[in-house]
Amino acid sequence: MTFCLLIVAKAPVPGFAKTRLCPPATPDQAAGIAAAALLDTLEAALTTPNTRVVVALTGDLGKATRGTEITAALEKTDVIPQRGDGFDLRLANAHADTASLHPGESVVQIGMDTPQVTPESLAAAAESLTTRESVLGLAEDGGWWALGLQDPLHAKALAGVPMSRADTGRETLRALTEAGLRPGLLPELSDVDTMADARRVSAAIPGSRFARAVAAVR
Repeated sequence: MTFCLLIVAKAPVPGFAKTRLCPPATPDQAAGIAAAALLDTLEAALTTPNTRVVVALTGDLGKATRGTEITAALEKTDVIPQRGDGFDLRLANAHADTASLHPGESVVQIGMDTPQVTPESLAAAAESLTTRESVLGLAEDGGWWALGLQDPLHAKALAGVPMSRADTGRETLRALTEAGLRPGLLPELSDVDTMADARRVSAAIPGSRFARAVAAVR
């Protein structure tokens, strides 16, 4: 079974990326952590079997930390622009645009805040969609890190869901359930919002780009 892995990403531009890591990180260090997270996520995605990788991107890679390296990795993916006024609509539109690009394929969507994902965990999320219409991976901070849909057009249920809040995960579950999808739950992960998050996640993936970028912050 081939499926689409949709990564929603932001160009890691200093002063705009991962600003909640500052301090103790400098803006350049925070952007370096974001760039490492994106590169590790892309590597996991591109080595997941039976996958088409789509990246919904916003921001200027020409100003981004490690922009040349990220651009080279993106050449192995389908890149689409994010569109919509709020993050809820950008997510829904990214699913719809992926459906137009690869009709009839299920979609597993993640962000760039969980660099600890593996090809095995991503493949398992996709495999869940063979028996379920939807799956959701909740995050420890109350949000969510992954959304899988047999029919990506069902992502329209995200419209109106408040994002980046402590109840985002709960509200997303409610919206999917009200749409009749009865989502299954994936394993819970910690995403990276604060420096404490970054250090905890980096400890789980020693030797990664992300762990090296985090270790550079003193």
